[in-house]
Amino acid sequence: MTKSFDPSVYLVTDPRARHGVIETVQAAVRGGVTLVQLRDKAMPDDEFIELGHTLQAILGPAGIPLLINDRIDTVAAIGAAGAHIGQSDSSLAHARKRLGTDAIIGLSVGTAQEYAAVDWSLIDYIGTGPVYATGTKTDHDPPIGFEGLAMICADAPVPVVAIGGIKATDAADARRSGASGLAVVSAITAAEDPEAATRSIANAWRQA
Repeated sequence: MTKSFDPSVYLVTDPRARHGVIETVQAAVRGGVTLVQLRDKAMPDDEFIELGHTLQAILGPAGIPLLINDRIDTVAAIGAAGAHIGQSDSSLAHARKRLGTDAIIGLSVGTAQEYAAVDWSLIDYIGTGPVYATGTKTDHDPPIGFEGLAMICADAPVPVVAIGGIKATDAADARRSGASGLAVVSAITAAEDPEAATRSIANAWRQA
């Protein structure tokens, strides 16, 4: 079920972004982002959909897919390319049934038990980590490091995206581990210059 998409420079938005979500995404596009996930657990649906439309207007012309974190009921209204599902979010089977076979669906996987339970026929990639402990998500699993990442990459039948405290300097280790991309939150959203931060990550990935 794997589709053609590039997860190499994967921005996950943060409602606390230093320059706001919209401006951060605009800057990330200029810097070379390849995939964007809109994540906001608290925003009311109507505001969330409006924000999604704004991001689609930025990303669509650049050919960059927009994924929605968990809130699968908003995907169609936004016109997003798919969704990313966490272990405590919507049922993966329900998400696939609701979104259809053409949607890109990713799944967070952080432990051996979660990995063993994955139905690979339903997903297009996994987000694996945290590689490092991160303050962005306080309820994360214990860090797996690059050794744990490599073990998962060697076995997974779909692309693996590294997440959790990832920075440009981690690109080489992530690629050596077999990852298909870097999922980044604070390294871009908290940056003084998110365009330069994105470009640094994109260049590091290409050069790794």
